Amino acid sequence: MVKIITDSTSDLTPEIARELGVTMLPLTVMFGTESYREQIDITPAEFFDKLVKSKVFPTTSGLSAGAYAEAYDKAAEESNEVLVLTLSKKLSTTAESAITALELRKRKDCRVEVIDTNTVVSGLGLLVIMAAEEARHGANLDQLVESVKKYIPKVQIRICFDTLEYLHRGGRIGSAQAFLGSMLKINPIVGVIDGVVEGVTRTRNWGKALDWLYDYTKGYQNNIKMLAVEHSAIDDEAEAFVNRLGQIFPREKIHRFAFGPVVGAHIGPHAIGVVLLEQA
Repeated sequence: MVKIITDSTSDLTPEIARELGVTMLPLTVMFGTESYREQIDITPAEFFDKLVKSKVFPTTSGLSAGAYAEAYDKAAEESNEVLVLTLSKKLSTTAESAITALELRKRKDCRVEVIDTNTVVSGLGLLVIMAAEEARHGANLDQLVESVKKYIPKVQIRICFDTLEYLHRGGRIGSAQAFLGSMLKINPIVGVIDGVVEGVTRTRNWGKALDWLYDYTKGYQNNIKMLAVEHSAIDDEAEAFVNRLGQIFPREKIHRFAFGPVVGAHIGPHAIGVVLLEQA
């Protein structure tokens, strides 16, 4: 069976990764000299609590080529076909490390294919879940590569925030920069579009932001293959929003994830996002 490797910005939980048989390599978040591997040394809940209380703004670090090469060699012990799905190269050097590692691995007898998914968070996570399920049903590496590439353009991500300050300080704000400095209290909505963060719209309050996300998702009704809701340390609000989306898509099939520390450092402590995979 094809072995699948991804990184922790997919926001899959360790439990889901184990269940799927997926290797998830951890990126790192740092508060000054304190370093944490996400999903290993610190949970999303612990991170957001620390983010609110800390006077130090966190920084993040991508994966090294050496970490990938080691993972490739270990995967080669289980399979002769490996699929690597990375976050967008426009957001991190991690994708480049995955490519560089192809020359560093010791086990060259194993075929490894690396795909930059041009997305992040559970946009990446849903592609990983889809690929893992297809692998379980017997798809070979060529079939998985074809399937993932077909669905990459079908990933849609929209996230609403209380503030863009964290995105601004983290340097990942993209065109959403235009939303900063408004005299009005706004709740901006951004998307991950063509691999980068782009401003989409802004609403006057949190309730209207959630209404916008709901209406946006409803626009894809009957054309949704997979759906996820992500949040940063607001479980009750996220659960209520999942219940609301149950009018559009079977509630029991909606995946629920928490933004991990590396992405959470840019998103901040009060955000909800919808991530959907359109039918091809």
